[in-house]
Amino acid sequence: MRSTDTIRNFCIIAHVDHGKTTLSDRLLELTSTVELRNMKEQLLDSMDLERERGITIKSHPVSMIYQKDKEDYLFNLIDTPGHVDFSYEVSRSLAACEGALLLIDAAQGIEAQTVANAHLAVAQGLEVIPVINKVDLPSAEPERIMEQLEDVLAIPAEEAILASAKSGIGLPEIIRAVIDRVPSPRWLDEKGTRALVFDCIYDAFKGVICYVRVFSGELKQGSSISFMGSDVKTQIKEVGRFSPHMVAEDSLSGGKVGYIVTGIRDVADVKLGDTVTRMDDMAGEMLPGYKEVRPMVFSGIYPLDTSDYEKLKASVAKLRLNDAAFVYQSESSAALGFGFRCGFLGLLHMEIIQERLRREYDLDIISTYPSVIYRLRKTDGTEMEIDNPVFFPDASEIEWIEEPMIKATVHTPNDSIGDMLALISEKRGICQQTETIDTSRVMITARLPLNEILVDFNDRLKSLTHGYGSMDYEPDGYEQSDLVRMEILVNGEPIEAFSSIVHRQKAETRGRALCGKLKDLLPKQLFKVAIQAAVNGKFVARETLSAMRKDVTAKCYGGDISRKRKLLEKQKEGKKRMKQIGSVSIPQEAFVQVLRSSQD
Repeated sequence: MRSTDTIRNFCIIAHVDHGKTTLSDRLLELTSTVELRNMKEQLLDSMDLERERGITIKSHPVSMIYQKDKEDYLFNLIDTPGHVDFSYEVSRSLAACEGALLLIDAAQGIEAQTVANAHLAVAQGLEVIPVINKVDLPSAEPERIMEQLEDVLAIPAEEAILASAKSGIGLPEIIRAVIDRVPSPRWLDEKGTRALVFDCIYDAFKGVICYVRVFSGELKQGSSISFMGSDVKTQIKEVGRFSPHMVAEDSLSGGKVGYIVTGIRDVADVKLGDTVTRMDDMAGEMLPGYKEVRPMVFSGIYPLDTSDYEKLKASVAKLRLNDAAFVYQSESSAALGFGFRCGFLGLLHMEIIQERLRREYDLDIISTYPSVIYRLRKTDGTEMEIDNPVFFPDASEIEWIEEPMIKATVHTPNDSIGDMLALISEKRGICQQTETIDTSRVMITARLPLNEILVDFNDRLKSLTHGYGSMDYEPDGYEQSDLVRMEILVNGEPIEAFSSIVHRQKAETRGRALCGKLKDLLPKQLFKVAIQAAVNGKFVARETLSAMRKDVTAKCYGGDISRKRKLLEKQKEGKKRMKQIGSVSIPQEAFVQVLRSSQD
C-alpha cells in the first residue's frame, strides 16, 4: 500500500482562458499518464461546447504517477472551471485538495476571478503556488505581474514560477514545487470514514457516479455507505481512480481521489459537498463547508413547436441528472404553451444549458426574459418569494418588496474608469471602493441589484474596456426597492408573456422599447390597435398600429364629393363597430421575435 507521504492533491485555479487546461495537458504528457499517440489538446475538456469555447464547464480529476529520486509520487489533479457562475464547484474542488496552482496570464495580469479564486483557496487553508503562464508571448510582462502579486494578493514575488504551458517552459519547476510545497494529505487520523463528494455525473447503466476525495478510512466495493447531508443510504457497486478515464480498483484509502458507483438513480439524492461515510465505520461529523446550491437566475424554457414538449421534458430530466445545480418545474403560458421554469447559477450557466438542449437533444427552444427571486411582504403579513411576474400581487396588497443584491469586483484599465462608473450608476449600483492595482489597472468594488446585470452588463463592460475588463460577483443579501409589475396591453388586453418586474424609474424606458418592438412585429388589423405599457393601471408608454385601409372610394368615377364622403363615413362606422368586438391574435412568431430581441 502506498505511503500517504508521497500523495499530493492539488488543483489548478485561474481566470477564464489563462491556460489551466493546457497546463493539465502538459502534466499528463510529462507523467506519461496518456500516451502521446492518444494525446490531444484540452484532453480533460470532454464536452464539444468546452472545446469550442475554450472554457471548462465541469471539474475534471486525474491521477498521475511521477517518479523522483526513485520514488513514485501520486499526483491527484483537479482541473477547475474559471467562470464566476461555477464558483461553488471550484470551492468544492478546493476542499478536496491541499494545494493550488494559481495561474496568471503574463500578458493580461491579475483579473477579477484570479483574486476571487485565490481568496477561496486561502480561506480553505491551501498552499497557493503562483505560476505566471504564457511568458513566451511577445506581450508578456512577468515583472509587472510579480508586482501585482505582492500588491493585490500579498504573495511574495520570489514564490512565483515563470512558465509556458504551451511550450513546456517551467514544467520541471512546477512539479518540484508541487512535491516540496504541497503538504501530504490531512485529517488521515480522524475517527470514522469520511469522503467528500466534489462532483457527480449520471451514467445510464451505472446510475450516479460520485467523484470523491477520501480523507479518512477506506471505501471498498460492496461497502454500505450513507450520505450524511441528505441521509441517503446505498451500497458501493464499484470504486476506482481517474487515469484520466475511469479505472476500477479494489479500494480507495485515505488521501486518495477517485470515484464510487452508487446505483442511485436520482442525482437530486446526491448533493455536491456532501460527506460519504461507511455504515460500519460511521464518522461523528461532516466535513466542513457543505451548503445547498441555490439558483440565482430564472427563465422559462419552451419548445418552439408545441409537439416537442415531451421531448423537452425528457431532455431537461437528463440534463438535471448531469448537473445538480440546474433546477426546473413545469409551467404553462397562454402564448407559448407548455414549458418549464428553470433555475440557473448565473447567465453563463443558463446559456450553456440552452446550448446543450439545442445541440445534444436537437431541440428548438425559446426562453423568456431572465428574472431573479424577489421577496415581498403583503399587507396581511404573509411573506412570499416570486420569480415570475405572473404571480406578482396587486400593488395595494404589497407592504414592501426586496430584490437580491450582489457585490461586484470589476477590473478595468485606467482610461475606462469614468465609463465604468457611469455604467454602474446607470444600473442603479453604488461604487463602494476603487483600488489601484498597478499603473494601468484599477479595481472597482460596487454593490448592484442582480436583476440589472442579467442581460447586457457583461457585453457593455467588455465594449467599454475594449475587452480588457473583467468582473466577478458574489451574492450580497437583499435590499428594499421600488419595484413594479409592468404589463403590456394590445387592444386593451394584457399579454401575460410580456409582463416583467422592473424598477419604477426604468418602467417608462423599457415600456417604450417593448411597445416599439411590438409595433414593428405585429400584423396590421382592419382597425387601429393600441399597444400600451401599464404600471398599476397607469399607462407609461403607447404606440399605435395603424389600420389596413381599403380604398372604398376607388369605384367612384367623378360625381358629387358627398358620395365619397358618405362611403368614408360608412367605413368609419364599420371600423368603430369592428374595434368593439374585434380581437387581436398575436402570432407565435411575434412572441419569439420579441423575446429573442429583448435578450440580444
